[in-house]
Amino acid sequence: MKRILPFSLVIITALILAACGGASAESPVQLVDNYSVSGGAPVAQDSALPASAPEARAAEESAANTGSGVSAAAVERIVIKNADLAIVVSDVEGRMKNIQIMAEQMGGFVVSSNLYQSFTSDYIEVPEAQIVIRVPSDQLEKAMDQIKKDTVEVQTENISGQDVTAEYVDLQSRLKNLEAAEAQLDEILKKATETEDVVNVFNQLVYYREQIELVKGQIKYYEEAAALSAISVRIIAEETIQPVVIGTWEPKGVALEAVQNLIDFLKGFTEFLITFVIYILPVLIIIFLSLYLVFLGVRALFRKMRGNKVRNEQPQDVSVEKK
Repeated sequence: MKRILPFSLVIITALILAACGGASAESPVQLVDNYSVSGGAPVAQDSALPASAPEARAAEESAANTGSGVSAAAVERIVIKNADLAIVVSDVEGRMKNIQIMAEQMGGFVVSSNLYQSFTSDYIEVPEAQIVIRVPSDQLEKAMDQIKKDTVEVQTENISGQDVTAEYVDLQSRLKNLEAAEAQLDEILKKATETEDVVNVFNQLVYYREQIELVKGQIKYYEEAAALSAISVRIIAEETIQPVVIGTWEPKGVALEAVQNLIDFLKGFTEFLITFVIYILPVLIIIFLSLYLVFLGVRALFRKMRGNKVRNEQPQDVSVEKK
């Protein structure tokens, strides 16, 4: 058994090295080793398994020549598509509900929705909403058209795509080799009789099963992200973008900016006058009146003290003259 175990571990190491070698040959980005997608976790390197250098090198070359039989060109492209929209509507709450219903009818779902209050340039409170939905990627354009339908204005519209085919193929190759290593370890564990051998093989088996679950999770993320596109929609009330109209004249361009600045200045100046008359002026009057009363009191006190001093000095002057 002690002779079988090292040789079997060499085979396992060769399979793992083949997985790493195949991944690096197919893509310059090793997503599994440093996974950046939310929910993923870094996968540790598989160099901890014992193996002699010549045997490991020979096994790696053999596995690389065999290959996994999977390439990025041989599989369907995996593209993650997402979109962002900002629309202006007359009924914010009603449009948000319609988008929710549309997503469910298309086989998607609502990721998040938020209805809150915003303010116009005239400080009028109006509703505004933010909603994120997921719909099947093949219906992304149809969903975008329905969202834009009957809107007052579409302020922004962005569609982005990310091709993750190479990363997906790397993960599939990695998973295949990890599962082959797991099967080999299962066989070794069944034949092991020594307690130390059983513990070592079991620990390695647990490690590889953890790696398999991580890779499966990453593969599932790519599949779901490619199958369902995310659409983020900001819904703005029509009152927020009402144009400036002076009589029958509707200024545009530089004139509109100048008129808007003038209106903002007049509103700010008017608000300052109101605040000054109602709040600042009464406070100043109270402060100055208090200071004036204190001044009158201090002045009266000094006059009184001066008068007492003069009266005290007059009898002394009279007595000196009599003598």
